[in-house]
Amino acid sequence: MSTPAVALLSAFDSTMGDVRRVLARVPADRLDFRPHPKSWCAGELATHLSRLPGWTGGMIGYDSYDVAANETPTAAASPLPTSVTAILALFDQNVAAGHAAIAACAADTLAAPWSLRRADVTLRTMPRADALRTYLLDHAIHHRGQLTVYLRLLDVPVPALYGASADEPA
Repeated sequence: MSTPAVALLSAFDSTMGDVRRVLARVPADRLDFRPHPKSWCAGELATHLSRLPGWTGGMIGYDSYDVAANETPTAAASPLPTSVTAILALFDQNVAAGHAAIAACAADTLAAPWSLRRADVTLRTMPRADALRTYLLDHAIHHRGQLTVYLRLLDVPVPALYGASADEPA
């Protein structure tokens, strides 16, 4: 395994471990909780988090991603899992696949350019390793943070992530 892959894999495993701990705290009977009309419900947010690690293979296997393909009304979203158990199972499956994809990735593949596009417009190009950190890991951390706010609003103990939380020692 290449040195860049080792570093990325360490960050991936750490981030996904923390995401799983937050997902596991979502109350099964509150998947419909929505803190604001513009917010996703807890089940939608948790499902999005469970799908994110599944993006890894595509980001490694393709040179770009076109967001326009998912902005059309005909872009059918797969149905939401209906239980926390199903959300965790999907997450675990996607984490295993993502881990394997990174572990098998060569240094030159991680250094190669990767682009985020909207149809024929390139929005951003960066080395693939940076894209994985930004659009996968940072994205997961962002939504994990949102989900911890949901937990707080639902009076569910928030796990310690970057040190102690108000509910759990570090």
